[in-house]
Amino acid sequence: MTVSSAGLHHITAICGDPAENRRFFVDVLGLRLVKKTVNFDDPGTYHLYYGDEVGTPGSALTFFAFSGAPRGQHGLGAATEIAFAVPTDTLDFWQAHLATHGVDTQRITRFNEEALCFTGPHGNSLALVASDWAAAIPGRRGASVDSAYAIRGFHGVTLWIAELAPSAAVLEQVLGFQQGGHDSDRVRFIADVGNTLGSIVDLRVDPDLASARQGVGSVHHVAFRANDDAHENALRERLIEHGLQVTPTIDRQYFRSVYFREPAGVLFEIATDGPGFTIDEPVEALGTSLKLPPKYEKRRALIEQALFEL
Repeated sequence: MTVSSAGLHHITAICGDPAENRRFFVDVLGLRLVKKTVNFDDPGTYHLYYGDEVGTPGSALTFFAFSGAPRGQHGLGAATEIAFAVPTDTLDFWQAHLATHGVDTQRITRFNEEALCFTGPHGNSLALVASDWAAAIPGRRGASVDSAYAIRGFHGVTLWIAELAPSAAVLEQVLGFQQGGHDSDRVRFIADVGNTLGSIVDLRVDPDLASARQGVGSVHHVAFRANDDAHENALRERLIEHGLQVTPTIDRQYFRSVYFREPAGVLFEIATDGPGFTIDEPVEALGTSLKLPPKYEKRRALIEQALFEL
């Protein structure tokens, strides 16, 4: 029996200048910086988390900041477009709003949904999708974007792959997604919770595309939700039964994680919904101070000296 994931937990990408990253995602897109910490595997670099008021699973976009690193290349074996959900009838606002900040946009229709596609300051491929269910989710108040137009969280993510069947099998047989139709060279998969935050994974299938190269502007990994430790362990067992190599559980302080590469090479994570970002900061103070895991506290002064100003 398949143990289903409720969809996307977070997406982690790579950026260059962290101050430029913060300005764009907070001041232009209206997201909240909910956690300012470091890459737990490389504490000399930031790990920045953006999302709704509390970084609800399905809303958290995170960045590893590597100033001066080379640009990546979108291509096969990687996640590419990160799509956010906004209410219907808000794309005119967003097109004008982005234009005032010098961001060029392209308006398209995909799977009968209207979307606004654009490139972020580091080369990340982004989209805003007018979603009829988004208005039922309250927009964040007090941000740079009025709550009526605000991003609610993820609509979904697009992976570029050469062959459909192996990647589809992981989504369907392990994570519990269901195929939701075709549009051109894309195949849509929908989490069995239906239309809600982070419920969409699109597979763009084209063996003639170039291979991806990781760098600034790339997506590093895509994380899927597990309710708790027991759910994560059950999903981990399903992955092993499916023949995939899976890491042991790793404590990321705000959630617990396991990692694996799906057959096309995209790095996937399964992350628990809890304990969440308020474990070390109250809601009103989220993202205002540098938070370190206990193992790095004794090195705080050196770590802070190595980090760029935000």
